Amino acid sequence: MHLNLHAPDTPYYVRRCEPHAVTVVDRELHRSFLLAPDRLIEDWDASDVTSMTPASADPIVALGPEVVLLGSGTRLKFPPQAVLASFLTRGIGVEVMDNAAAARTFNVLAQEGRKVVAAFILP
Repeated sequence: MHLNLHAPDTPYYVRRCEPHAVTVVDRELHRSFLLAPDRLIEDWDASDVTSMTPASADPIVALGPEVVLLGSGTRLKFPPQAVLASFLTRGIGVEVMDNAAAARTFNVLAQEGRKVVAAFILP
């Protein structure tokens, strides 16, 4: 069997997603973070999606995404409506999903060259 190494076209991608950690390329992260195809911002100040405020969205918006993937942890939980509105009123699409789904979706959209930011909430 012939095997080929496929290296993603973006500098950052999710290699593994576990309940309390996400591995980006070769770095295992244990605190909430933001991920764009060309940028990793560690220690994002969010520990629970339900307690987010519109100000929590400001660092995400600063990255200039067209779509935001909000990883809510191991289970799907939604932020307050004001947080979702802070994206939508700026013309930014937002999808809320668990971290594993956000990781898979991020990798696909980043490979397509989309302006995507994934926000991962870790305990």
